[in-house]
Amino acid sequence: MNNNYVLKNFFKYVSLNVIGMIGLSCYILADTFFVSNALGSNGLAALNFAISIYCIINGAGLMIGIGGSTKYSILKSQNEDEKANSIFSNTVIIGIVVGIIFLIVGIFLSTPIAKLLGADGITLTMASNYLTTILCFSPFFILNNIMLAFIRNDGNPKLSMTAMLIGSFSNIVLDYIFIFPFSMGMFGAAFATGLAPIISLCILSTHFIKQNNNFKFIKCKVNIKTIINILGLGLSAFITEISSGIVLIIFNLVILNITGIVGVAAYGIVANVALVVIAIFTGIAQGIQPLLSEGYGKNDAILMKKVLKYAIILSLGLATVIYILTFVLSENIIAVFNSENNTKLIPIATNGLRLYFTGFFFAGANIIIAAFLSATTKMKSAFVVSIMRGCIAIIPILFILTAFLGMNGVWLSFTFAEIITTITAIMFLAKLKSKSEIL
Repeated sequence: MNNNYVLKNFFKYVSLNVIGMIGLSCYILADTFFVSNALGSNGLAALNFAISIYCIINGAGLMIGIGGSTKYSILKSQNEDEKANSIFSNTVIIGIVVGIIFLIVGIFLSTPIAKLLGADGITLTMASNYLTTILCFSPFFILNNIMLAFIRNDGNPKLSMTAMLIGSFSNIVLDYIFIFPFSMGMFGAAFATGLAPIISLCILSTHFIKQNNNFKFIKCKVNIKTIINILGLGLSAFITEISSGIVLIIFNLVILNITGIVGVAAYGIVANVALVVIAIFTGIAQGIQPLLSEGYGKNDAILMKKVLKYAIILSLGLATVIYILTFVLSENIIAVFNSENNTKLIPIATNGLRLYFTGFFFAGANIIIAAFLSATTKMKSAFVVSIMRGCIAIIPILFILTAFLGMNGVWLSFTFAEIITTITAIMFLAKLKSKSEIL
């Protein structure tokens, strides 16, 4: 394939998916904005305690959707249509089962989970309400992620982007309506977020109504080996997403001991803005997945090399622009979420944005390399890269740095963990090259 063809497809899939993922990440950002304005720092802290569970739900959806669609794309490129349809059917079944499990957890265990995450007093009631509602909508979040991934791999990334954007926009509008005119508080924020994937699924249904789909649900046996394969291929996406949730939980508990609720609220601002940036890099990773899987299915090493190269260059360029904007506009960003004009919160959050965001120079490349390894069925290597940045590196570094640097150690632990992960990821790529596998 010539460079123009590869570049054209690269920017088609990546640009549409990045825009869509930014929209998807605004689910939580909209909640953060409206909750902070309506309920102040206590509401912001309560939301921050609960967000980690949303990350786990979304991560489960991404794992199932990306894992299934990756295998689907490989089989389609090899003209194995019947097997490809079987993969889609198994993926939907897995998604429904996992969604129901989350729903049951939401009904019976929301309050104990909120306590475990660090909420107490007034924040416990708000966090528990948010968790119950979000968990009850889990089947829709997961099915939405599955359909987005399959339709993207079915040659319609534009519809996936449109569904994500309309779902996100509806969430913003409903957030405002439920929280302010209807005075529904934290429940209103969660309810608006829960309705968003349902609206997105309605948009995605046009792919089937217009009969543009090359995949369909068929009667098939649920194969354990197939399920393991699907989950394995999507595992790096799951870990990338839930790492945000794991880090949120641990950081909240550490920050509570250093600066109390104000520090947690400040971290809430930093973490939620960071989720949007992570979504950009996840968008690049998901955008290149169909191209990489096609290249792998056709044994086209040149295509895979070019796609990986373009993705890493793009991630470094975006990280530079994002950091400059964040550094210059940090006080403006904080002001958006600081309706009470809490003077103690401002310096903590400003310093946090400027230190924490240095990690994105490395995080983008790590997410992309993990996606590359996963899309080319190097599941073990993808898992190691993802788990490294998810918890193995960041948790011990967090405790070491905070012991010496306090809150600065909290912010810098993300950067140091990503640097260590980058070294590990480069070693995996070098190993592939030395063995003449893919690269």
